[in-house]
Amino acid sequence: MSRWKKLPDSLDPQVRQFVVHLRRLKDHSGLGLATLAERTAYSRSSWDRYLNGKALPPVEAVEALARACDTDPVRLVAQWEVAAEAWGTAPESGLPSGPGSGPEPGPDRGPGPDRGPGPERGPGPEREPGPDGTAPGHRGTRVPWLAIVLSSVTTALVILAVLALIAPWEDDDGDEGGEAKPYTGEAHPKMGEFVYRPGKDYPCTVKRDDDGLLYAGYSRTRVELIQQSSTRWSVVEAQCLLKHHRQSPGAADGVFGNATERAVKRAQEKGKVAVDGKIGPDTWGVLRR
Repeated sequence: MSRWKKLPDSLDPQVRQFVVHLRRLKDHSGLGLATLAERTAYSRSSWDRYLNGKALPPVEAVEALARACDTDPVRLVAQWEVAAEAWGTAPESGLPSGPGSGPEPGPDRGPGPDRGPGPERGPGPEREPGPDGTAPGHRGTRVPWLAIVLSSVTTALVILAVLALIAPWEDDDGDEGGEAKPYTGEAHPKMGEFVYRPGKDYPCTVKRDDDGLLYAGYSRTRVELIQQSSTRWSVVEAQCLLKHHRQSPGAADGVFGNATERAVKRAQEKGKVAVDGKIGPDTWGVLRR
């Protein structure tokens, strides 16, 4: 199964956390880069740069990704703001800086209104604050050091509060460098998180439930998108249902491989739905009845 590329070592930790979260949202949705490009109006090459830490996506792309992945855009934008601020401090963190180093612009956006340069002003003479803390050039006016310190503390507290929102996704996949493992779906209420075991063939006992639909006991989803390379309990469920409909995918091992894809296409053709080898709402409808 394919894995994500390692993120650049120079990437700021806050930006790394944000990119890892974007990767997980994409894996969870089951969308490929081409489909993601169609649904967000940002090119496949752009998403390749965003998801590999080469460029920070514009906020419009983040909102479009949230809609495509059916997640809360407000929360995702809050995480983006923290990452954007960290990206903007690149000279201190070792990231590239200068033109083009910030978030990329949205699609088809032209230049803003033409504005001429303001009057040039030469640098004034450097002045030190007076011994009593007064601002240079303003006799009797004291520099508000207390207000400056309080403002800095408030800003730090706001940043920490936003980071608390990101914390649940921080390196919980066990990979060094923050790399994300392939999404393995929701945990089974009894068997726990899905773990692929080579040679394992789960038993398939398909029954019709009170709602009149067929279930094998591994997942009750009717809408989750699964496709080539997916590994999770819903794949075991689909494989058992395919066997029930006499479209054998081979072993019910929870891995969506070539044999499963061929069986899905046969079931889709027989059920008169789009034949694409992926299981979405229409194909679940065929398998559940």
